[in-house]
Amino acid sequence: MSLSLRYLIFNCVDPYRLARFWSAVLALPIDGGAESCWIELPEGNQPSQILFMHASSEIKGKTQPHVHLNPGGGTLAEEVERLVGLGAVVVSEQARGRGLGWVVMADPEGNEFCVDSSDAEVAAAQA
Repeated sequence: MSLSLRYLIFNCVDPYRLARFWSAVLALPIDGGAESCWIELPEGNQPSQILFMHASSEIKGKTQPHVHLNPGGGTLAEEVERLVGLGAVVVSEQARGRGLGWVVMADPEGNEFCVDSSDAEVAAAQA
């Protein structure tokens, strides 16, 4: 038997605010309302939705989602600059050598996520 990932869920204080951030990051529209909203991912993706559910206060002791993003075009540095402009903050930078690596960032509610070097950057470093 195997399992597949159906949803990625963020428990958050302000679901719509966090959904707006992730909507801008992924360039996908939001559905839903103030208490819960979601982003439908393109068909064939797992998970199929990212859900944002209202939690009355900061979540302590629960597993928080951890997302790795891969820039589709451009560079890691360009994507980090764009995300900072959307409200993310840089937590740390991690190097893998040859100018490659990833940046740990946090969204407006402090949920950490990573942005990796783009496939083009990796290919250029391997050439």
